[in-house]
Amino acid sequence: MKKRLCWSSLLTAIGMAACVTINIYFPAAAAEKAADKIIEDVWEQDATTTPAAPISPVEQEGLSSSPGFAWRWVFDLLITPVAAAEPNLDISSPTIKRITASMERRYPKLRPYFQSGAIGLTQDGLVAVRKAQEIPLKDRTQVNQLLAAENNDRNALYGEIARANGHPEWEAQLRETFARRWIQKAPPGWWYQNAQGQWVQKR
Repeated sequence: MKKRLCWSSLLTAIGMAACVTINIYFPAAAAEKAADKIIEDVWEQDATTTPAAPISPVEQEGLSSSPGFAWRWVFDLLITPVAAAEPNLDISSPTIKRITASMERRYPKLRPYFQSGAIGLTQDGLVAVRKAQEIPLKDRTQVNQLLAAENNDRNALYGEIARANGHPEWEAQLRETFARRWIQKAPPGWWYQNAQGQWVQKR
């Protein structure tokens, strides 16, 4: 009886995992990888790296001895190959390359204003004036034009990546991914908006 229940539970777990693999889902890991590549190209040496913290041997031993580890192993066995086979998002279309090149050319002009705190990164993946007083009066028109052009490129970029990969419905999720990665890869001292829309200086 116990053996029958065990097999029944195992089959249930396998069935649930199989359902997970056939669902169409937003490829979050691939989106982050694509965002990081574009951000690093645009910001060059200014983009910071945020590697994942490795699991220590002690933590690994604790995980492997936990009661749920066997079931997690079943899920990982079935789902991991699918995730590993997940293709990268295509960011090589001519339009994406043109937008990225435009942002690269503009960045050296925006960089001093990011560093001074005059402008910052918004919670929706754009840029905005944070403290106009930090911008000399004679430069404000030019800075506003630069910000408008940058935001036009960023909006176009998120939509074009979604379309280039055959899923225009992914645009909002791509925007969220880029918004998060712009902030995470920004150098210390830059300003960004938190989830409440408040300006915060990165440490």
